[in-house]
Amino acid sequence: MSDSSTGLAGLTYLIVDDEEFIRTLIGRILEKIGGVNIRTANSGTGALATIDADGAPDIILCDLNMPEMDGIEFLRHLVERDFKGGVALISGEDKRILDTVAQLGMAQNLTILGALSKPITPAGLLELLQKFLNRAEARGPRAGVEVSAAELKAALDGGKLTAYFQPKVSVQTRQLVGVETLVRWIDVDKGFIPPDAFISVAENNGLIDQLTDTVLAVAMQQGGAWLENGLDLKIAVNLSIDNLNRLDLPEFIVAAAQGAGMNPHHVVLEVTESRLMQDVIKPLEILTRLRLKGMALSIDDFGTGHSSMEQLKRIPFTELKIDRAFVNGAGRDNTARSILESSVDLAKKLGMSIVAEGVEDQEDWDLVASLGVDLIQGYFVCRPLPGPDLQDWLSDWNAQTQ
Repeated sequence: MSDSSTGLAGLTYLIVDDEEFIRTLIGRILEKIGGVNIRTANSGTGALATIDADGAPDIILCDLNMPEMDGIEFLRHLVERDFKGGVALISGEDKRILDTVAQLGMAQNLTILGALSKPITPAGLLELLQKFLNRAEARGPRAGVEVSAAELKAALDGGKLTAYFQPKVSVQTRQLVGVETLVRWIDVDKGFIPPDAFISVAENNGLIDQLTDTVLAVAMQQGGAWLENGLDLKIAVNLSIDNLNRLDLPEFIVAAAQGAGMNPHHVVLEVTESRLMQDVIKPLEILTRLRLKGMALSIDDFGTGHSSMEQLKRIPFTELKIDRAFVNGAGRDNTARSILESSVDLAKKLGMSIVAEGVEDQEDWDLVASLGVDLIQGYFVCRPLPGPDLQDWLSDWNAQTQ
């Protein structure tokens, strides 16, 4: 049995479709690719009753066009139950409808693995399920853990949070040019705690500045250590919009960089554009001062917010980072590819460097390369790793690319 099928055997499945033939077919396909624990329901109402009685499965495979309760309404009930598993949408409807429903689900924080048009094939289903395995591996076994503000405060005060780094490589030369800093928290009792579980806690409880200061300090120290070893990299750190109410932020970052032996020109600050929709006056001042001090500004997750064009006009961004939703699998999704192509064209016209995140296979690489993307970030290159491990990875990467 392959590693993939072994992983699939450990998951629980719920097939929701009003047609018995389809339920049987999908069940047989699941068994063929390694699924074992499979339940079925012939309606959304029946599926919810099963979940309430027996617990939520890891994976729900849901038809959209069902009587009584359609798939869209069913997703709403999953949101109300805070469903943490993966959802694969299945329908004979137009692909644009499937894609729209997928976006609706993701907007409500459901893990939508993708959409499959009937007839279902083993290869197509396996590809979606592999996404769930990859995400579960990246997040760790305690992805749904909850933490309190007091626990987070204690962890910050005790130095329990650290950082991992994901490489960014040049598409043209395949050389490592920078890293993105990703905060990590591994608790003795709770294990790995994903950022999704505590960043909002920090933002809502006045802890985001302390969290950002912690990550910045680790990132600058690691960047300085790499520089001493002859590795000159751009170090990207994520900022919350809540950090941009802090007037001393530019001076703080400059001091942290210089204290680690780095020039501020080494620093890239990534800001998620969907969070730049509120009061923009003070953030605009701070972001502009950061640019004046030599730091690069990246508009992160481009394409997922509601005011991208307005922010590009207002704020002196130097880099556009295209969200993985429009990169991974874009070669097989005409809508995602069109958005990807338009984003690349826009960035070129604005003179911005372009980063494609979520590159997970050779097909993704080849597509973004053909479009003229500058930098690539994703599992196809490297997963996030501890700072001291980067140079070992780089040696292997360079050996592969020679």
